[in-house]
Amino acid sequence: MEPLVKSRSLGKSYGHFRALRGVDIDLQPGQVLGLLGHNGAGKSTLIKSLLGAHSYDGELSVLGMEPQKNRVAIVQQLAYISDVAVLPEWMTVKQIINYIAGVHARFQQEKVNGYLAETDIQLKTKIGRLSKGMKVQLHLALVLATDVKVLVLDEPTLGLDLMFRTKFYQQLLDWFNQGDKALIIASHEVNEIASLLTDVLILRKGAPVVSGSIDSVIERYNKVAVPEVKMKQAYSARPLQVLEAVNHSTCIFDNMKEDKLASLGEVTKPTLAEIFVAVQQES
Repeated sequence: MEPLVKSRSLGKSYGHFRALRGVDIDLQPGQVLGLLGHNGAGKSTLIKSLLGAHSYDGELSVLGMEPQKNRVAIVQQLAYISDVAVLPEWMTVKQIINYIAGVHARFQQEKVNGYLAETDIQLKTKIGRLSKGMKVQLHLALVLATDVKVLVLDEPTLGLDLMFRTKFYQQLLDWFNQGDKALIIASHEVNEIASLLTDVLILRKGAPVVSGSIDSVIERYNKVAVPEVKMKQAYSARPLQVLEAVNHSTCIFDNMKEDKLASLGEVTKPTLAEIFVAVQQES
């Protein structure tokens, strides 16, 4: 099956600055890719490449098409939601629904009405009068009603309280589970999205440092609680990260078998957030 998103050695330069380099992606229907990295790691540059918003080098295919040359066709089946308010605040909710129904061939008005029925959003309310959480809910409902194949989320729940975040992801999963969809989620809230992901791509300084399925990534790393008396031995094993605590230190190791680490202390599996922090600090 042809991937919905495929890249090979994808890169982007701004003058002499290399913002993105060597990114390979194979995103199939049914996959949820977590795009992780600190500010300036290259996440936004990668997303803009997918959206056809700028030039790039290497190979990139979205829905079997080249993003810059086929941007109009691609956005019929690919949507993007960020934390930045983009809906026209002077319109009412009903007006924005009617507008999208008139310009998007795949828009299903009965679906958006169903999504909004689960919220407190009223059709007669101006978008500018909605809370940030409600604007995000409205944006999501509008996007999901277009029945896109690929949805890119860039910090979609930034600044929202727990109630709105929970509703957002539940609605998103209900849509995703209808089948033949793929998601890309860029977020700093690693623990919040970890349970949703099938795959992960971690960027650092524009380059991928970790990529693969969640299961393979978690399997690759080990966390060890090392007592002070064994720290010299632990350092000789070259941990990616050492966090000091009372009477022991927590060490993260890459590609070392559990049986080889057992002599240092208790071995457990790190969370995705712990792996993310460790590889960002790796020299």
